[in-house]
Amino acid sequence: MILPPVVDSVGAACAHVLMTADPTAKLMAARAAARTWRLGKLARRFDAVMPDRPARPETPLLLPPNQMPKRGKIGSERARIAMLHALAHIEFVAIDLAFDLIGRFGAEFPRAFVDDWMRVGADEAMHFALLDRRLKQLGSHYGALPAHDGLWQAAGETAHDAMARLAIVPMVLEARALDITPATIERFEGAGDKRSAFMLQRIMTDEIRHVAAGTIWFGHATNRAGVDPANHYQILVKRHFRGALKPPFNDSARAKAGLTREFYAALAE
Repeated sequence: MILPPVVDSVGAACAHVLMTADPTAKLMAARAAARTWRLGKLARRFDAVMPDRPARPETPLLLPPNQMPKRGKIGSERARIAMLHALAHIEFVAIDLAFDLIGRFGAEFPRAFVDDWMRVGADEAMHFALLDRRLKQLGSHYGALPAHDGLWQAAGETAHDAMARLAIVPMVLEARALDITPATIERFEGAGDKRSAFMLQRIMTDEIRHVAAGTIWFGHATNRAGVDPANHYQILVKRHFRGALKPPFNDSARAKAGLTREFYAALAE
């Protein structure tokens, strides 16, 4: 897929991804934007307004988190499909989060910021494709089940502040995935679904890099502002994150991403 002729800037490419509703078309638009940027064919202009909410397909039905059906134990295929569907939705929203970050805040950072988050956006598109393919192998597809609508709240809550966005999305939400994914992999392996387990391990490896990108650019922003990174992170999480940071933490994976305990230990519930 190539981008439409009118999409000749970073801002326009990001807005195009966000306003593409169809899942397959969105992941293709994300890949095209990342590739076109990498080839030097997008001007580093942030000349498009990012929407308050991205376009969404008719399915899945979006529900508040407290209204989501219970998934049950992963030992059953039905429960494994429900878990994979939930993860596919997270990756689908993560595509928009990456490109919104670029289009909304890229002008505040060096060119390398766009390099990093274009790669992240392309990764999220690949993750969604892997999960949707696995769902189809199991006789389902993305959109077949409800999904919760809480993920985009983090984008709305932090739309005014790049440091807040970096603190909440990669350094809280994606870091949380590092904590819970190993146990999820073990449950899939225990159910004999090694194909899904291997796929989740591959995704987790990428997510470490995504958390690292968030930590690096958060450090860049706090250094520029003259504030202590760990202390300012804690201030922003208390102000903008709706929930608590719950242990146990995957300290080793977080440390690989540069997110050391000095950031989050004091916030643990």
